[in-house]
Amino acid sequence: MSRLELKIPPLLLMLIFAVLMFGCTHLLPLWQFIPVDFVFWRAGLAGAWCAAGIVIALLGVITFRRAQTTVNPLNPQAASQLVQQGIFRNSRNPMYLGMLLVLFGWALWLADVSAFVPLPFFVWYLNQFQIKPEERALTALFGAAFLQYQQKVRRWL
Repeated sequence: MSRLELKIPPLLLMLIFAVLMFGCTHLLPLWQFIPVDFVFWRAGLAGAWCAAGIVIALLGVITFRRAQTTVNPLNPQAASQLVQQGIFRNSRNPMYLGMLLVLFGWALWLADVSAFVPLPFFVWYLNQFQIKPEERALTALFGAAFLQYQQKVRRWL
């Protein structure tokens, strides 16, 4: 299982899950909770969640850029400093949280309960194969400072 650690770029993973969610709605439809006729409502709800996710993720990227540290999720050991300001005061992983919100918005747009089924697996995969390895790398780099940060700020929200 450790062979999967830090291998799939999270953005690619998000796209894979978006396709999987689409497939679920077509291959295993459960219950369409917003009628197709209500496109305006679907677009509004989905758009709001996606926009929130994009903003949160971009705030994370911008904060990393300002701190002049790596944004490459496959190489966390290249981090030059522990970022705790901005959006990182509320979430240790705002980029991943943003991706989850975008996927949630996509599920709303798809408007079938089956689209939500893959979301917990997206969170599980990121926790297991992306976030935990990142946390190990950051603990090795920043020691007690990162451990204190972990105690102070939640992983997701």
